[in-house]
Amino acid sequence: MKLLKQILILFSFGLVIYACGSSPIKNKNIEKEEPVVIANDSLEYQIIIIDLGFTSFLNSVAQPEGYYSQNYLEARNRVWVLEWNNRVRNPLQFNSNIYENNIDYQANIDYGYEVNYKLFNYFLFAQRKYKMSLGGGFRPKIR
Repeated sequence: MKLLKQILILFSFGLVIYACGSSPIKNKNIEKEEPVVIANDSLEYQIIIIDLGFTSFLNSVAQPEGYYSQNYLEARNRVWVLEWNNRVRNPLQFNSNIYENNIDYQANIDYGYEVNYKLFNYFLFAQRKYKMSLGGGFRPKIR
């Protein structure tokens, strides 16, 4: 099996401003959010998601691990990765601060449940946060 070696960093423009401390409004009550790391060490695959609010979404809004089957998550991720990558390749049409990095997600590789679960939930989070649809005629069930 071909090993996938990629580090993907997804982040929003707002987080860059926040992280750099150049935001005109400084709220001392806002805690710094740690990035979410999605990794499968045996495949040498890692995704680092730095997007303000994703950790809270994962902990309070997303369905719990085990709610969806791995096959279901993989099917959704394949569709959404294709659309995401299409938007990355079209920066004049889509916001390059959101669609910054291409995702090398290959259908013939078993990334495991955790990778698929967190990637799936990032796509749900991004669609809600940025008021977009990555297509596929899918209406997720969110608690």
